[in-house]
Order: sequence, then structure tokens, then C-alpha cells
Amino acid sequence: MMASSYNAKEEDGHHSGAANHGGAGAVKSKKPDNTAFKQQRLPAWQPILTAGTVLPAFFVIGLIFIPIGIGLYVSSNNIKEFEIDYTGVDISSPCHTCAKNVSWNSTTPCLCSVHFTLKQPFESNVFMYYGLSNFYQNHRRYVKSRDDSQLNGDRSALMSPSKECEPYRTSEGQPIAPCGAIANSLFNDTLELYHIDSNGTRNTIPLVKKGIAWWTDKHVKFRNPGGNNNNLTLAFQGTSKPVNWRKPVYELDPLDDENNGFTNEDFIVWMRTAALPTFRKLYRIIQKKSSSTPTLPSGQYVLDINYNYPVLSFDGRKRMILSTISWMGGKNPFLGIAYITVGSICFFLGVVLLIIHHKYDTRNNSADIPN
Repeated sequence: MMASSYNAKEEDGHHSGAANHGGAGAVKSKKPDNTAFKQQRLPAWQPILTAGTVLPAFFVIGLIFIPIGIGLYVSSNNIKEFEIDYTGVDISSPCHTCAKNVSWNSTTPCLCSVHFTLKQPFESNVFMYYGLSNFYQNHRRYVKSRDDSQLNGDRSALMSPSKECEPYRTSEGQPIAPCGAIANSLFNDTLELYHIDSNGTRNTIPLVKKGIAWWTDKHVKFRNPGGNNNNLTLAFQGTSKPVNWRKPVYELDPLDDENNGFTNEDFIVWMRTAALPTFRKLYRIIQKKSSSTPTLPSGQYVLDINYNYPVLSFDGRKRMILSTISWMGGKNPFLGIAYITVGSICFFLGVVLLIIHHKYDTRNNSADIPN
């Protein structure tokens, strides 16, 4: 009898082990592992919100956010900014004729001049921007219409652009360089600024065109094909210019090899698409020459415009902006207002909750007093 007896637990263990080491027909258990993490046995801390913790938090947030918001708002208001619209919608505008006649297919340049007055001098470096309105660079198909491999100098992508660039992928049987809708709509107005002195003489304001793009874009994301080959005409041989461009990419700045082709900073700035339909992009920098004189003194100025970019077809607007900057960047009062608003709400809620707590806490204390 002893020889015929068996242990059920041992047999169960034997069979379970066989199932674990069995073939493909074995069913694997879906039960989570018996660990503290998977069985949710980790130690936890649950805060108990009381008046002694909530009220000080509201007051601390309010007392911190309000001064920060005031500082940001004052700093933003100290930034000087001047903006002028040169779209030419109004008949009285000096650019009205250009706005009516210019198109993507125009070959003859249209020139116009806008006079304006700076009532206050601009100190330190001044940044010149161009601004566009009602231009949706954030459209999904527009944002995707580019070939980053081509822009990085890849030879195979240069001759065979991505299909994302359609319908601006090929032209006249040749690949377009740079391809895509973003590059095809490159902003191509030319702006020149002059100061008119007391004698009526026009003095040219020097505009710096380099240093306006992000360093990573200039040295990492955008490269010309051919490596160190300075002959960009040869490097882009066999390609076609974008449909709306008036000249090929290797003639964007022929006098400066470091600012020509895909590494042209005006082109790089445009290729970084904007998030909103009304935006501005850095165009030039006016550097301060002397600490004793302002960068742009108050007085009369003239903005000469080579009007090439049509915007009336999509009810757009064009403008030129002159602005200084501070430690927080350009003029942006929203951030300061947001801090002040959040801080004020927290402080107000703290006062209201403190009054409520004091009122009901007094009732509870009086109810506990025996007769």
C-alpha cells in the first residue's frame, strides 16, 4: 500500500512545472506578479487638506506671483517698439500701387517709400522684424511640406525630394531645391532704413543680416550639398528653383558663401514656421555703435521697400517692426498680466477662505461650551 500511495501536492507541482515548460499549447497566467509595485502595495502619502495648510499656500502663492508679475509687466513696458503697416490697402498709402500690381509672376520690381517719425530714441541694439497677418503657417499640410534631409545637404534627397513636398516637388522635369510649400512662399520683400537729419540728408542705417537665425538651425539642420565645395552653382546643378522664386537658391546671397544657399539666414528664419496666423520674424539687427549716442535717435525716417510679396490675395497684412529687448526677450505684457492675475486670485481666495474659516470656527467653539 505504501508503494501505491502518492502525494497530491507533489503531483500538482509536477504538472504545473510541466505546463510551464511545455509546448506552445500551454496557457500562460495573466495574473500580475506578486510584487509591491504590481499589487499596489507601495507606501503612499495622502495629504490632509486643512485650513492650516491651504490658507498659507494661497497667501504664499499670491505674495510670490504678484511681485513677479509686476516685475515682468514693468520690464515689458520699458521695451520700446514701433510698428508701421506698409501693406498698401488704402488708396492714400504710398505702397497702394505696388500692392495692386505685384504678383508671384512679376519680374519688374516695385519700389515704394514710407515716411515715419520716431518720437523717442531707441537705445542699445534694435531688432527689425517683418510681420504678416492672416498667414496660416501652422496648417498641417503646409508644415509637413518640406524635406529636412534635402535641407541638411543630402545629395540623394536633393535629386529625389520627399513626396511630402508635392505639388512643389519637381518643376520642368527637375527636382526643386528647396522643395515644399514653406520654401516656395519665402518672404522676399527688401527693406532699407534711412534717417533724415536736420539738413534733409538721408543717412543709411546699417542693417546686420547675419546672426538672426538660431545657432542649431544654422550649423546643424541646414547645410549645403557638396560639403566644403564653395561652388554652389555646381552643387545645385540639375535642380530647379521654387515656382514662386525669382532666383535660384544659390543666388540668395552670392557675395557671402556662408550666407548663401540652404544656409542663408533669411531662408532659415522663414523655414521655422509660426504657430499663429499673425506673427513676426526677425529680419535685421541694428547694432549700437557708441554708448554716448542712441542707436536710433528720435526724428524723421524713411523706409524704402522693394515690394515683392503679394498678400492681398489672402487678405493679409504686412508690417515692419522696430523693437528693443530686455532680459525677458521682446515686448510681451501677457506673461506679467498672467502672473498678476493668478497671484491676485490666490490672495483673494485666501482672504475669503480665511473669513469663512474664522466665522464657522467661532460657531463650533461656542457650541462646544457647556451650559
